[in-house]
Amino acid sequence: MKSKTKENNKYMGSVKVGPKGQIVIPKEVRNMFDINPGDTLLLLADSKKGIAIERYGVFAKIADAIFAGKAKEIYPDHTEEESLTFAKSIKGMKKDGDDNEGNSND
Repeated sequence: MKSKTKENNKYMGSVKVGPKGQIVIPKEVRNMFDINPGDTLLLLADSKKGIAIERYGVFAKIADAIFAGKAKEIYPDHTEEESLTFAKSIKGMKKDGDDNEGNSND
């Protein structure tokens, strides 16, 4: 890890990709976001916008809101069908045995 900077709840550093394509999330970042062993993270990638990683629980809450009829409030530019497809995809990513995912303090 090189060039660590931690200030005002922000962090910047570099990580190397290992031979299996894996990276290590720095301890400071895991602590900042309360990421623990066994947590499920979602990786979002867009060839133009880049890569984002977030806890499953954050997206599970969004999916729950969509299923509760709040799709237009969350994604006003998307159709109800698009939002439901997104929500179903999120829920489909939940792995059996991941019982702690909705319990983060966001």
